[in-house]
Amino acid sequence: MDERIPDRQRLEHLFQSGYACISVVTREEGYVLSLVRDIAFTRGADLVGSGMWLWTVVGGLRDGLIADSKPKPETEHPAAALYHLARSPNRAFVVMLDLASHLSDAKVLRLLRDVIERFRELGGHLVLIDHKEDLPDVIAAEAARFDVSLPDEDELNELVRQTLRTAHRESRIEVDLTRAMWRTILRNLRGLTRRQAEQIVHECIAGDRRFDEQDLNTILAAKRRALHAGGLLEYVQTPVSLDEIGGLGRLKRWLARRKESMSENADDFGLQHPRGVLMLGVQGAGKSLCAKAIATAWHRPLLRMDVGALYDRYVGESERRLRDALQQAEAMAPVILWIDEIEKAFASAASRSTDGGLSQRMFGTLLTWMQEHPAPVFLVATANDIEALPPELLRKGRFDEIFFVDLPGKKTREAIFRIHLKRRGRDPATFDLAALAKASDGYSGAEIEQAVISALHEAFADKVDVTTELVARVLADSPPLSVTMAERIDALRQWADGRCVPAE
Repeated sequence: MDERIPDRQRLEHLFQSGYACISVVTREEGYVLSLVRDIAFTRGADLVGSGMWLWTVVGGLRDGLIADSKPKPETEHPAAALYHLARSPNRAFVVMLDLASHLSDAKVLRLLRDVIERFRELGGHLVLIDHKEDLPDVIAAEAARFDVSLPDEDELNELVRQTLRTAHRESRIEVDLTRAMWRTILRNLRGLTRRQAEQIVHECIAGDRRFDEQDLNTILAAKRRALHAGGLLEYVQTPVSLDEIGGLGRLKRWLARRKESMSENADDFGLQHPRGVLMLGVQGAGKSLCAKAIATAWHRPLLRMDVGALYDRYVGESERRLRDALQQAEAMAPVILWIDEIEKAFASAASRSTDGGLSQRMFGTLLTWMQEHPAPVFLVATANDIEALPPELLRKGRFDEIFFVDLPGKKTREAIFRIHLKRRGRDPATFDLAALAKASDGYSGAEIEQAVISALHEAFADKVDVTTELVARVLADSPPLSVTMAERIDALRQWADGRCVPAE
């Protein structure tokens, strides 16, 4: 069922379909409980039969529709609760919280399987709400999975209004926002859970009891903290202008020609939104800068996926992390999603892996998303080692284009020196940029930047100002990667010839 359909409707559809067990992995436990209770109240006896029961290891089995209801005696232990449910003669509707962590106990697992079979016979429903993927395979195969969506702009609009109304009843809140700024705030709350968005609004009004334009910075800062806490996506600061990025002429022209294809007029013309590019090239040559250039050219936020944080020791948790990251990127669209050194995340998918097929499953999830995701998320993948990439990733149609980022040419090296000298408070006109460009033949953009920084350190230590001669001397003392890894770079260039579009 399409995830763009409201959560309540999708969840009710699973009940109507007769699933005896439904698994929900979420950090929004309260939200899912409210959905389940709302469906139970609305459907009444048609759904809940003899009543809705809620189980926790602390409170045992109790009525899930009545606040502060008394628990059934001695049902706190999961085995005791499941034993009670397995022998109930009536059709039941039960929600169990954090049961998955108890299923390493063979007795509890056996009883759960008995309960699911019993509910299937009687037409009952068991909802398992857990905060992480811990279900054994035998249960995961029996359960229908329900993925909680992130709130869209309409839901966020109602959530923010309701939060402000509730806070206003406690103590007066003054709201001073134009309609345009209100929409800007809602856009910047996208990608967060309902609880996170509500908490951020409380943070905005906590001090001055106002909700106004000044709170946008608070929202952006809080959102960055929330994303960093998740460990999967992070905001990346991008240059405000392409003038701060040297070279990459063909890439810049490609971006300029496709900028308008992100508009609604392009849809009417029959064009799909651009889906992504793969950036191959020499290490340090500027592939990461290309990702920033795309975000700058199209005025889109840049999110970087931490591929190292995707892999988890628990079975199924890695796949969930990847799905969550992609779902979060879609909820924040339109954005640029950057996967740096993609070969490190999915290298094992290109050969016989020793991880039980995890890399292949993760890679398959990514390919499916690349092909089918409807949201305007533009993927930028960067890679250093072409041989480590699965061939399916290089197939025509996966990316709009594959660019090769080579070492910068003479004119580009001059531009790079100009940018980094100016960035550090020096007038580029006082340097012989042509001489520096000649001296830095074979150097990457990152190596040129480090040469400028090293020259500044030398000048500061000697209590003199940095000069052309000093920068040239630093260059001469530090051979570039193109010399120390010449064979590997030549092989990469030979592969890219005829297969990729030069970014320069």
